[in-house]
Formats: sequence, C-alpha cells, structure tokens
Amino acid sequence: MLAVATTLFAQQKAPASPPAQATATIGGKNISIKYSSPGVKGREGQLFSKDGRISHDPHYPVWRAGANSATALHTDADLTIGDVTVPRGDYTLFVDISNPDQWTLIVSKDTHEWGLAYNPADDLGKTPMTMGKPPSMVENLKWEISEVKPTLTLSWEDHTASVPFEVH
Repeated sequence: MLAVATTLFAQQKAPASPPAQATATIGGKNISIKYSSPGVKGREGQLFSKDGRISHDPHYPVWRAGANSATALHTDADLTIGDVTVPRGDYTLFVDISNPDQWTLIVSKDTHEWGLAYNPADDLGKTPMTMGKPPSMVENLKWEISEVKPTLTLSWEDHTASVPFEVH
C-alpha cells in the first residue's frame, strides 16, 4: 500500500501556475493579494506584444494579472491605491496592458470569479501604474506589497508595474 501511495504521489506534477500570495501588515491592518503564478517557460518577448500570448485572452487588452482564478485583493483597511479609493473588503485586480509603456491597474468590485470574467461595469476604479524593467527576466509572475514605501508591484517577464497606496 505504501509503495502504491508513494508511486501515485511521485506522479503528481506541480501545477503549471501555482497559487501564490503577497501579504503585508501596515498599521495593524492586513493586506493580501492571492493569485496564480504562471511561468514564462521559454516565451520571453512573446507574452505582451500586440500579437503575444496574452492578446488571445477574450478580454484583451484587460488581463487578469495572473492565471487561473482571478487575482484577489483583500484589505482590512480603507486604502487609496494610486487615485482609487478602496474601502476595506475584497476585490479583483485586473491590468489594462493596451499601452505597453503605461499599464493601468483596475480594481473590480466583482469577486470570486474565474479570471477571464472581466466586466467594466464592475470597476471600482482605474489608476496608472509606473512601468519599469526588472534587473533580470522574472520567470514566474510575482505580486509584491511593499510596507516601507507602500506600493503594489507586479513583475513578470521583462516588465514591472507599480502603484503607490495609502492606508487610512
């Protein structure tokens, strides 16, 4: 029985886009982003172009900023993300990547949906992100929440996009 269980366990592969989470506690309030983290997997330079892989998403140029189920933001505090007022609660994050040099973060009031179900009628607000390049290619998509200078940052492939936030 142990041999069978060991064999079955050994055959299970890690998910292609494993679940991940970024968390921070600021002023005693918790903020988290839950997402699935896809890999570049040899597709560097083929993801974000006009005819890139992400352009095949039915809601392009709006992207779920992760894989699988929607990227989820939870905040125990009222926030201002860029210029969007975000009351404490649960939200979905999307990113408009129509301009490769200026992405826009979208905070959606709709939650718990599959990542492709973007509906602009559910937008709480949109705010520009500051674009940059990572020091080296980022293989697995990563969201980060900086506590020192409160910032949300999305990094993947040869792109980083950040937006400051305030906790109220």
